[in-house]
Amino acid sequence: MLANNYYESGAGSEVHISEYDRTPTAWQRTCVKALRRQRIGVYPGSFNPPTIAHVEIALTARSIHRLDRVDLAVSVSALGKVDVVRPTFAERLAVIEASVAAVDGLGVIVTEHQLIADIADGYQVVVMGADKWHQVNDVSWYTGEAERDAAIASLPALALAPRTGFSVPDEHRLPVDAHLLDVSSSAVRAGRTEWMTPQARAHHQATGAWK
Repeated sequence: MLANNYYESGAGSEVHISEYDRTPTAWQRTCVKALRRQRIGVYPGSFNPPTIAHVEIALTARSIHRLDRVDLAVSVSALGKVDVVRPTFAERLAVIEASVAAVDGLGVIVTEHQLIADIADGYQVVVMGADKWHQVNDVSWYTGEAERDAAIASLPALALAPRTGFSVPDEHRLPVDAHLLDVSSSAVRAGRTEWMTPQARAHHQATGAWK
């Protein structure tokens, strides 16, 4: 374990909920830059809940881009997301940790950053779904086109997962299986619980966290 808000795979897959202890925002950049001898990708998202598609996309990006690790980056307050009361942040984070704990090459970080460009700083590859890529290109999230263009230009190499209803540039497209194109956390919350990771589904069945 590198810091209070970094979780690397291999610690077991049971859900353990503990008090979330914030560390300074500067930690993320310092820690990532210290590991630059490794090739590391970052996959920002709320993962509410984590799905089988999230895991598969992260693993595909790791393979295609020859990464040592892909970090699932969870923002304390996600941009454009309604504040979630249940499950709590600590509960959701524990489920995400459990979902990747036994998966080689995946980790979890917590960040106070919201913008993709800030979260991806120091990483070699940024992974995102086509819907997130659409949001990144939406000028309404910025003060204007110049700020948007500068943010996009600052991004590392792109690994974009296709999704039904959205397009991505072919040169950045990940080869994601067709049966995963419609998988989303929102669909899971609406009832498609079979798309949860096994750890998320077990937690949901035990607590009703995503009812």
